[in-house]
Amino acid sequence: MSLLSPCITQSPETCRPNQADYFCMKSLLAQVQTTGIPVQAPVHPFAEVPMKRDSVQQHVTEEMLDEEMEICLTETDTISLLDIPNTSVSEDADDAEDIQETNTRYAALCKNKMGNDKYVAHSMQTFTGAPKSKETQTDTLSMANEGTIVTIWDIYDSFCGQNETQNESEMADSPESTVNTSKCKEKRGERSSSASDPQLVMMSESFQHSLLVMERSIVANIFQPKLAAYRQLPILKDSDSAVKPRTKDQSRKVEESSLSPTLERLWAFSCELTRGCNITSMAWNKKNQDLLAVGYGSYDSKSQTPGLVCSWSLKNPTWPERVFHCHSCVTALDFSDNSPGQLAVGMYDGTVAIYDIQSWTTPCIANSSECYKKCLHPVWQVKWITPCPETTLSGEEALVSLSADGRIAKWILSGNGLDCIDLLKLKKTHSCKQKAEENKTELSLSTTASGLCLDFHPTVSNIYLVGTLDGLICKCSISNSQHFLDTYRKHALPVNHVEWSPFSSDVFLSCSSDWTIKLWKQDLLTPMLSLTSAQKAVSAVRWSPKWSTIFAAISGQQVEIWDLTSSIQSPIIVHDAAAGVNMTSLLFTKGTDCVLVGDSDGQVTVYQLKNLSVGGGKQVN
Repeated sequence: MSLLSPCITQSPETCRPNQADYFCMKSLLAQVQTTGIPVQAPVHPFAEVPMKRDSVQQHVTEEMLDEEMEICLTETDTISLLDIPNTSVSEDADDAEDIQETNTRYAALCKNKMGNDKYVAHSMQTFTGAPKSKETQTDTLSMANEGTIVTIWDIYDSFCGQNETQNESEMADSPESTVNTSKCKEKRGERSSSASDPQLVMMSESFQHSLLVMERSIVANIFQPKLAAYRQLPILKDSDSAVKPRTKDQSRKVEESSLSPTLERLWAFSCELTRGCNITSMAWNKKNQDLLAVGYGSYDSKSQTPGLVCSWSLKNPTWPERVFHCHSCVTALDFSDNSPGQLAVGMYDGTVAIYDIQSWTTPCIANSSECYKKCLHPVWQVKWITPCPETTLSGEEALVSLSADGRIAKWILSGNGLDCIDLLKLKKTHSCKQKAEENKTELSLSTTASGLCLDFHPTVSNIYLVGTLDGLICKCSISNSQHFLDTYRKHALPVNHVEWSPFSSDVFLSCSSDWTIKLWKQDLLTPMLSLTSAQKAVSAVRWSPKWSTIFAAISGQQVEIWDLTSSIQSPIIVHDAAAGVNMTSLLFTKGTDCVLVGDSDGQVTVYQLKNLSVGGGKQVN
């Protein structure tokens, strides 16, 4: 028990205890020391609580003040406000070994957690920051409901299939389950029958598509160097190839031979189906430059031999994508520009047909066999054109044909057939002079002229050129169905082909059976150039879509490449065909430096033009 000493902050006169209080306190201290029992101390006379005091006042003497007084002071309990334990322990401590073992286990735990996906090491913030007002701008969120329809038989088939896989052993032993299985198979119909019949599986559309993808992958791997050269891409080297490296002498000979312009054979579109068939025409698809349509047949007026149309793809040069059998020899082909899947076909018996190369079941959309105004002579040319607004044709794409009887007709799709409107009938005029007794008169006799080739102007679609059997080139207009605009008369024999330049709209080429190739300007009736190489009929001539001064021609068993900037006397490249094979058709590729040549053996050979030194100009001076 702690006792407070009397307050001595005031003067002894004003604050001095009396003698009775002093002896009372001393007696209490003596009692605590002897018995050890705490005793309630009397209230100090200077406390705030008033109490009754003795009326007798005693004065403290000097002797009383000099006497000794014993006071016992004790400490209160210690209160910890901040306790930071020590992180280091002495090695001599009793628990040093336990602490060392704990630290080792913790280090191993941290090491194992570093590669764990759930382990994240980052700092933590123990208090939440004050909220802030932020403004954002987003697009309007729209919601759409989507759903599907499940039929009863779909649920039934799924339920039966689930039961078959889960309880296969039980269903084999139970006769009731066998009955249910047979009912499921009857419900599935084609699905169960196709699974049991291997022939139906092999003829299914999904299996055929898988075979097509696999075949294209294998062929692309085999033809990779050739296709890379065709597309002007780097050729991948085969590390497993057993080809020996060339010697220095061989490499020098190759370099010397590679300096001159030449045609390098890449591959040929050919298969067993087309081998031995005469190629009559070729046409690129106007949207997909990897698709090529080729027409096959022989021109035999005595017997009507059937024809063939094959749609080839660069993804598989070994077999055509589509094969269409025709009742007559195919003479002309052209793809539509607005509908790339539609292919116009002209035949030797005068039939004009439209095929859909994307269809498997009914590829022939319509033909002119039921038209009462159908052509009775071979159709030598078919062209899809988009007429100008000022012409008599409608603004939609139209199909125009040229037949051997001199008819230029526009074909209209009506129902399941084709109907035609004659745009122009070619006529030739010769004069017979007769002498009368008084004067001379001239009698004009008009007969039908036979057309062989046709080409429309590249910018003005109502203007076109027609090459005739008489060696004339007629410039015609769709708006004028009675007369020619101009007539070019410098060919002596039939004009086999005529084509406008893709770079200069006033220039066109023509070739004839008189062994010549002529370069014309449409406002001049005489040719600007007349070229002759081999003493054979020139059956086809084509402008290069890449170089403005280069064109190709075929005559008999050879193909010629001409460059007007290099020479106008002779072609820069002359390539001969194999013995007994005639070149019959010619076509340039678009976007590459290759040319396609069709022959009488049923092969479309792809050649690459190499080492051409062509100037940068696009126009012919």
